[in-house]
Amino acid sequence: MYISTDEGLRAYCERARAAKVLAVDTEFLRERTYRPRLCLVQVCYGDQSAAIDPILIHDLSPLAEILEDPRVTKVFHACGQDLEVLLDGMGCEVAPVFDTQLAAGFLGMRHQVSYGTLVEEYCGIRLPKAEALTDWSRRPLDDEQLRYAEDDVLYLPGIYERQMRRLVELDRLSWVRPEMEEVASVEKVKRDPRKAYLKLKRSGALTRRQLAVAREVCAWREEAAADRDVPKKWVCSDELIVEIAKRCPQSGERLRRVRGTEQMSARDVSAIVAAVSRGLAVPADQCPAVEHHAHASGDAEAVVDLMYAFVRVVSDRTGVANALLASREDLAQFLTNRKRSRLATGWRYEVVGRDLERLLDGETGLTVKGGRVEVL
Repeated sequence: MYISTDEGLRAYCERARAAKVLAVDTEFLRERTYRPRLCLVQVCYGDQSAAIDPILIHDLSPLAEILEDPRVTKVFHACGQDLEVLLDGMGCEVAPVFDTQLAAGFLGMRHQVSYGTLVEEYCGIRLPKAEALTDWSRRPLDDEQLRYAEDDVLYLPGIYERQMRRLVELDRLSWVRPEMEEVASVEKVKRDPRKAYLKLKRSGALTRRQLAVAREVCAWREEAAADRDVPKKWVCSDELIVEIAKRCPQSGERLRRVRGTEQMSARDVSAIVAAVSRGLAVPADQCPAVEHHAHASGDAEAVVDLMYAFVRVVSDRTGVANALLASREDLAQFLTNRKRSRLATGWRYEVVGRDLERLLDGETGLTVKGGRVEVL
């Protein structure tokens, strides 16, 4: 079903409102804009799927009400970008959310398994990918495009039901729920210009003072990109911000000496210099903490290698993807500061953290039997 009118959307949502589970997916474009442009919303309850056209529909509030209804579970596959797009495009804080990709990692499938692989595994159907690079903003949409789009939600309700049954059988819902809440949290989805520096590439060598400058320049870049609705890298690259943070130019003339600023407008140059000044004025005790990861000694690296092998054994035994259990960074932190590690609390402690403690305390170990690593 293709819905392109306000009346059609209201009618569909009236029927869908009684559903307990609604599968959701989106199509969007973001290559040339700051905010992703929402082009299509696919939904499905039971076997009733629809492609909703937000470009042609003026009032999306009936859909927004369902997406925010706490009585309806919204099922996505790899929900991160979809939640961001729905927040930007419709102002929706979608909840509650169930992510079939995340759930699959707790049920014996590899971490970040694709939707196509999941459908093939659960439904025995191989999905076509002919429209993967289509321009979803162009109208009209043809039947082939709409079939492709609706395929992305048609199988999700059935997959959700099977995953839920299996999670209950294995008593793993208490493991999955906090992970779902974390990936779907509004704080994770919302853009905060003051936190943009946390994703700045190649910032690891910056001092706290330089990081304070980078924070101000990154915040300016986010706001400028949002105002112009262009990708932020079109305003200023990460590499350039890092170089500016290192040099801290306090005049337009000095900023112009940094390679890559030649094409900047006088207005942008002035704004960056002002941002640098704000960063330099931050009190020392309020500068961002530097998250340097100390280079581990050879012995510590060897211990982390052993811990990682142990996690792989636990992953094989439980069917929980090893990337969900622990990263190498998690293991290094557990080795140096157990109390601060996420492996010291919650389901991760129950599944792997307690045994890692025994490994580090010399109470257990690993051996090889029949070509396989096993716990002693």
